Amino acid sequence: MDVVIVESPAKAKTINKYLGKNYKVLASYGHVRDLPSKDGSVLPDDDFSMTWEADAKSKKRLSEIAEAVKNSDRLILATDPDREGEAISWHVLEVLKKRRGVLKDQPVQRVVFNAITKESILYAMDHPRDIDTPLVDAYLARRALDYLVGFTLSPVLWRKLPGARSAGRVQSVALRLVCQREEEIEAFIPQEYWSILADLQTGAGADFQARITAVDGEKKTRLDIKTEAEAADIKQLVEQASLKVRSVEAKPVRRNPFAPFTTSTLQQEASRKLGFAAARTMQIAQRLYEGVSLGGETTGLITYMRTDGVEIAPEAITPIRGMIEREYGKSYLPEKPRHYTVKAKNAQEAHEAIRPTDITRHPKEMAPYLDEEQLKLYTLIWRRTLASQMESARLERTTVDITATNGSRNAELRATGQVVRFDGFLTLYTESKDDDDDDDGNRLPPMSEGEAVKQKAVNASQHHTEPPPRYTEATLIKRMEELGIGRPSTYTATLSVLRDRGYVVLDKKRLIPESKGRLVTGFLSNFFERYVQYDFTADLEEKLDRISAGELEWKDVLRDFWKEFSSHVDGTKELRVSQVLDTLNEVLASYAFPPREDGKDPRACPSCDDGRLSLKTSRYGAFVGCSNYPECGYTRQLSADGDGDAQQVGENGTKMLGSDPETGQDVTLRSGRFGPYVQLGEEKKPPRSSIPKGWDIETIDLEKALKLLSLPREVGEHPEDGKMITAGLGRYGPFVLHDGTYANLPSVEDIFSVGLNHAVSLLAEKRANGGRRRTAQSLKELGEHPDAGGAITVKSGRYGPYVNHGKINATLPKDMKPEDVTLEQALELIAAKAGKSPAKKTAAKKTTAKKTTAKKTTTKKAATKKTTAKKSTAKKKTEAEDKAEAVDEE
Repeated sequence: MDVVIVESPAKAKTINKYLGKNYKVLASYGHVRDLPSKDGSVLPDDDFSMTWEADAKSKKRLSEIAEAVKNSDRLILATDPDREGEAISWHVLEVLKKRRGVLKDQPVQRVVFNAITKESILYAMDHPRDIDTPLVDAYLARRALDYLVGFTLSPVLWRKLPGARSAGRVQSVALRLVCQREEEIEAFIPQEYWSILADLQTGAGADFQARITAVDGEKKTRLDIKTEAEAADIKQLVEQASLKVRSVEAKPVRRNPFAPFTTSTLQQEASRKLGFAAARTMQIAQRLYEGVSLGGETTGLITYMRTDGVEIAPEAITPIRGMIEREYGKSYLPEKPRHYTVKAKNAQEAHEAIRPTDITRHPKEMAPYLDEEQLKLYTLIWRRTLASQMESARLERTTVDITATNGSRNAELRATGQVVRFDGFLTLYTESKDDDDDDDGNRLPPMSEGEAVKQKAVNASQHHTEPPPRYTEATLIKRMEELGIGRPSTYTATLSVLRDRGYVVLDKKRLIPESKGRLVTGFLSNFFERYVQYDFTADLEEKLDRISAGELEWKDVLRDFWKEFSSHVDGTKELRVSQVLDTLNEVLASYAFPPREDGKDPRACPSCDDGRLSLKTSRYGAFVGCSNYPECGYTRQLSADGDGDAQQVGENGTKMLGSDPETGQDVTLRSGRFGPYVQLGEEKKPPRSSIPKGWDIETIDLEKALKLLSLPREVGEHPEDGKMITAGLGRYGPFVLHDGTYANLPSVEDIFSVGLNHAVSLLAEKRANGGRRRTAQSLKELGEHPDAGGAITVKSGRYGPYVNHGKINATLPKDMKPEDVTLEQALELIAAKAGKSPAKKTAAKKTTAKKTTAKKTTTKKAATKKTTAKKSTAKKKTEAEDKAEAVDEE
């Protein structure tokens, strides 16, 4: 029997049906090994040796694979046809080689197929090859680079810019794009301009419109008429002038169809036409690729969806051309098949474009087998593929120039229009409008040179120039592709990291940088400028592609990068936080210290006479504070949080997110009495997880839901006692746990990324500070109590922020932020709290109470003891339950 390894269980089931009983198809469930999230996983001083680790689930699957391979005749590695797929096959083979008695003399073959159809898979099985070593080398180089940048830069951020989360080779460059666009928007100064449109009429009575192009021999472009007075003068000139056609030019134009979809163009067009986020597009495409049940047999409907290629396989061209002729006629079929070339910088891996596996499967016929979103995406892919091989559209673009004469003065007007003479591919597919042709469908009436025309009305309209638009996910991916940053398999992951880290927020489909993101970009652009430059990142991507082509040695690329990068990082060791903040004060001046309405110095403290505002940092991030602290306690937020509309789930609503690849059970987003949560399956007590605070439910997809449902996560064994350290989400937030000791994590995302070294350090620090006992952290000093004396302070406690005076603690209302609390507000809260407190017992009363208790009967004593024992037991139980969930703050 031959053993075949694929990535997903759904694919395994389908392929096993195609291959028959002589094959056993097993799933690796994606990557089986990864670099542990700890220092030393990549060792530059040891020739970049890499330590790989499999988690508990992967170990179990690898054991199952090894057991099957022991008794097999042949091992066939059939993971996805890209760099990641090649790497998975390599990992599986490396693990099996190290297991004694697994691989004997069985042949090991690698097969790839671009579609999950019986024909594609059987063809692949007949044409095996060896593992592509250069492609694996490119994967190793990319993984090592990402690890070294992340694990070297992130600690620098933690030390020099408290509150910052992480940096990455691609994510930091993508973040810089978003932040730079925001800076352009903030620096934008609107310009006033006026447009003048004349409603005209031919001698035959046909109406049309023309715009001003010149006045008294001076050319006028769109922005050249700047004042109302100038617009009024030109309007009056045209109104009083005689109008005559100076020239008529009709020019034929051909419009060619668009290339078939690549990963990025599919994401962009699905965003524009269907409103799908990039991650959602890829989830749906994955389902279409893995297949749906057609007549009892699972069949893949589209080819592999992670690709830069725009060519269609020759064997698919003939059926497509046949479909065009049958559906639309010979006039819509070009004489020869169309061929496309990639325009994107550094395009990699010559895979086929995304297309239907069988063009004869019309979307209407597929409707019964697909859900609404799947049908929409399949229809989009089907139409684009068919249109890409259709005849060009033939249009006629007409330009009419008109002279307006009034005495010694004159003006020029122009009317433009476009007529479709033959619609060609446009009969089936039109892409979202992103060209500069404003005249589609605007047909002009017949006119001839020298013909007089009448003016019916002249309209002058005021306008203001608009700032450049913020990036959407689609336009950011397009820009990254143009610059050669990232790859098809990384676009959606990069965008997810930016949102999850709190660096950007998605508001009405637009990406807006948060204050954290602005700070990180400002820091990296000034202290690590080379490593966030677009050309540098693109050049590195090109080197990785040359490694995959066998043109460069991967370790040579790593050595060249590491030598300069590590030296640069070492140069920042003496950099002080104060220096960083001074630089950021200048770089982010317009953002952190916007102009004041009263015209005063934006950095002058509004609360004291001589204080200067400056950026400050805390474990919670950056804020603006006064230089005279603690004498002056003025603080304010660096920026307001985004207030994008969250996607709501109804009171008892359920939103399907997808299926768990392991169990096949549905994963849903629901709303409960304690807020939104995700759920796996419909069992009596199904696995559930609340949506963490700070996570926008609009961004919850299958990937995030599965991450939440997988908690708690095993971080690793503690080096001192070998007991497991886990990371999880409790009542009081994210934590790491070891042998009954909990330590806080800064954010939910850290649950999924915290490494063993960092976890051990947090736990040691927690134990050094008193184990489970909590010390309240002072957030803000407000001053002395005007009547009773003593300091009034805003503190962070186990149940949230509060104000403290002596022994009185008053919790802040939910809508009141700690940094915004004033002394007057604090006094009101303290007074209210003191008024509700019960009167204190005097020492005399306590003494009397003790004596009275002593006189009680033995029976009452016994009863009292029993009651006390019950209370004590209940208290212990409550404490135990709290310890199981709670995570005390540092």
